[in-house]
Amino acid sequence: MKIVVCIKQVPDTAGGVKFNPDGTLDRGAMLTIMNPDDKAGLEAALRIKEQNGAEVTVLTMGLPKAEEVLREAMAMGADNGILVTDRVLGGADTWATSTTLAGALRNIDYDLIITGRQAIDGDTAQVGPQISEHLDIPVISYAKEIKIDGDSVIVKRLYDDRSHELKAKMPCLITALSELNEPRYMTPGGIFDAYEKEITVWGRSDLKDVDDSNLGLKGSPTKIAKASDKVRKGAGEKVALDGAEGASYIMGKLKEKHVI
Repeated sequence: MKIVVCIKQVPDTAGGVKFNPDGTLDRGAMLTIMNPDDKAGLEAALRIKEQNGAEVTVLTMGLPKAEEVLREAMAMGADNGILVTDRVLGGADTWATSTTLAGALRNIDYDLIITGRQAIDGDTAQVGPQISEHLDIPVISYAKEIKIDGDSVIVKRLYDDRSHELKAKMPCLITALSELNEPRYMTPGGIFDAYEKEITVWGRSDLKDVDDSNLGLKGSPTKIAKASDKVRKGAGEKVALDGAEGASYIMGKLKEKHVI
């Protein structure tokens, strides 16, 4: 069984974000982590590998530094890592990203593709389902439980306040929730092994059955009108009142704002 997990190196929002003049994220200037939903998807693949036997390949698109997230995944137990990187792919929205990843996936043998539900730097939940459309394979999204049954997968899919149990024949794609599991830590031995393995690096010329008009910033139908970091609040209004006056003042403000 062959599983491909699509992972993404995303900004560590605790460290703040930076933007380029065109409104896109300046990914090269920020601290990064593996996207949490993707990490849960990777953990699911590793558990399937342990229980059923599988080869797990991790695939990412990004700057050359995105090799770091592939090494992390391999230190957790993934077998292979593929980095898709090229200047012409920069600034991609979900459509251009899914087109790129699908072009890479057409070069890989797979039974199951797992992606995270969404990335914390976009929160669109679009890339996984779009990949399935490009590849013309079934998709089950919002997975909170995954089981293998012969040549099929059985997935418990979270839906509002309940869940659905769905079964699909492979090949298919699943998008994973971060609540799916508790991802394992890297091991010292795994880290050593990960840095001894070679990462496969692909560029634009390695993508199969894609058109340049659908790649990168130029191929992205989504246009950013404005982007900024967190809006900082002002100092606010300061008053010096005694206890009774202060209480009366606060009550007046609460009534003014229709809080009470």
